[in-house]
Amino acid sequence: MKNPIQSHTVSRRFSRSAIAIAVGALLIVGAAGYSLSGHAEKPDAASAAPPATPVTVAGVLERSIIEWDDFSGRVESVERVDIRPRVSGTIEAVHFKDGQLVKKGDKLFTIDQRPYKAELAQAEATRAGAQARAALTRTELERTRRLIEDRAVARRELDERENAWHEAEANLKAAEAAVISARLNLQYTEITAPVSGRVSRAEITVGNLVATGPTAPTLTTVVSVSPVYVNFEIDEPTYIRYASTGAVGNANVQRIPVAIGLTSETGYPREGHVQSFDNRLDTGSGTIRVRAVFDNADGTLTPGMYARVRTGDANAKNALLIDDRAVGTDQDKKYVMVVGSDNKAVYRQITLGPMADGLRVVRGGLKKDERIVVNGLQRIRPNDAVTPEVVAMDARVAGLNKAAGQMASAQ
Repeated sequence: MKNPIQSHTVSRRFSRSAIAIAVGALLIVGAAGYSLSGHAEKPDAASAAPPATPVTVAGVLERSIIEWDDFSGRVESVERVDIRPRVSGTIEAVHFKDGQLVKKGDKLFTIDQRPYKAELAQAEATRAGAQARAALTRTELERTRRLIEDRAVARRELDERENAWHEAEANLKAAEAAVISARLNLQYTEITAPVSGRVSRAEITVGNLVATGPTAPTLTTVVSVSPVYVNFEIDEPTYIRYASTGAVGNANVQRIPVAIGLTSETGYPREGHVQSFDNRLDTGSGTIRVRAVFDNADGTLTPGMYARVRTGDANAKNALLIDDRAVGTDQDKKYVMVVGSDNKAVYRQITLGPMADGLRVVRGGLKKDERIVVNGLQRIRPNDAVTPEVVAMDARVAGLNKAAGQMASAQ
């Protein structure tokens, strides 16, 4: 019979031997693997590098351009008149149709004239009496002067005659003024257009009683049609740029080219001229108000209408131009990829201006003739090797799309 203690000791020794054998086997396998890897053929570093990415590049252009800026504006009439009654009375007739074009002096409304005709007749009668009284007092004055030479009357009587004549003359002038006032009131019963333009609708119709004064109702409005104003606001840097060329003064303000386009129009087909700049900048918005004048012979431009406004420098100047598709956005920064002589893409931050001749103005960050990636920007990173295909910067979208399609099919 075996001793239990001896059996347990033998078992422990056997387990330790098995573990030692397993560890040794692992070390042998690891050493063999290390030996094999040490003698394995190392990969070629050149074959591991990624291939150059095909892109389309173009040289930065420099041209003489007029730099344009875009704003938003509103059309306003040059003349706008609210028609109100100047005498009280009942509306007797309306002489226009809503929205009709009228000329200056055309009759719009007629107020009941009968009371004012009677007032004029009364004033004329009073004037006639004053004229007769003035004539009598003058005759008496002349008679008294002859008598005073013969010492037939007292000096006091002459003074009374002169005073009566002066009083009669004053009454005559008052009577004549009353006639003028009555005649004006009668004229005011016929309300005419003070300016040529388009009339609104009749706010007060026939049969209604109207009164004068601060609370007098608006009967209608008349706005001039041509020319019209377009009012808009420009930012402070643009104003400073215009002022630096001397184009802000009253004598030179019309040198600034300006054009507008309506929401239904393409581009800016309507040309006008700047009339004035405001006398101060708005400190809240950092802008200054500008007024431009446009012809409106066809009557399309209506007061209150929205207009896209484009203004330009008074004189052409040289500027760097690139295709907008070459510009990338990095948070709030704009950048391009410049391709050097080693055909590697280099990140370059730039400052952009407005559009001109279908290209984007570059204010800073690039030089003339530097090559930049105009197609394939999304496929490369800074310092990547590229295979450039050179095209003209002003080769438009058709050519660039063709090159993009060929590169995509090649990949």
